[in-house]
Amino acid sequence: MYLPTAFRQDDLGVLHEEIDKARLATVVSHGASGLQATHLPVLLIREEGQYGTLYGHLARANPHWRDWQAGSDALVMFNTTDGYISPAWYPAKAEHGKVVPTWNYISVHARGPIELFDDPQRLLQLVSRLSDKHEAPRQKPWSVDDAPADYIDKMLRAIVGFALPIAHLEGKYKLSQNRDPADRQGVRAGLQSSTDPRDQLLAGRMPCAD
Repeated sequence: MYLPTAFRQDDLGVLHEEIDKARLATVVSHGASGLQATHLPVLLIREEGQYGTLYGHLARANPHWRDWQAGSDALVMFNTTDGYISPAWYPAKAEHGKVVPTWNYISVHARGPIELFDDPQRLLQLVSRLSDKHEAPRQKPWSVDDAPADYIDKMLRAIVGFALPIAHLEGKYKLSQNRDPADRQGVRAGLQSSTDPRDQLLAGRMPCAD
C-alpha cells in the first residue's frame, strides 16, 4: 500500500481496533490459478503472535482455498470508512482555486502465511466466536447452540477454516492531515452537512484542526 508519512498509522492497538471495527475483510492471494480474492468476516486474536492472528473460513466449494499451499502468504484488507472530498469545502478554493477532489479513508493491511484446518471442534469454536461477536449488539443474540446439532455438523463439513499469523501490519489514515487547519475544518464541516451516514461517520474520524 502506498503510504505517505502523513497518513501512516503504526500504533498496534489502534490497528487492532480498526480490524475489530471492520465488518468484512478482503482476502487476496496468488497461486496456481492466479490472483484470487474472497470477501468474508474474520476474527482477530490479539494475543497470538507478534501482531495477532486472524481466523476465518471459506465455503469448501470455493476454489480459492485450494490454492493455499502450506505457508503461502495472503493479504487481508480492512476498510472501515471512506468518503469523497469536494474541493468546494476548502477555504483555499476561494483564495486561489488551486484545489482538486480527493478521497479520504482508513485502511489496514495484514499479511502472513495461511494455515488451513477442518477439524470439526476447531471450526465450531471459530464459527461460535464469530457469531457471538456480531450478535453481541442485538437485543436477543442468536447463538450457534440455537440450531440443531446435526444441522451445525452438516454446515461445518461444508467449510474450511484458516489461521493467518500476521507477519506484517500497516495502516493508512488518509484524513486530510496534509491540508492546513482551515481546509481540514472545511472538510469536516462538509462531511457533517451530508445526509449520507457514511460521510458523517468519516467526519467523526477526522482529526481536530490545530
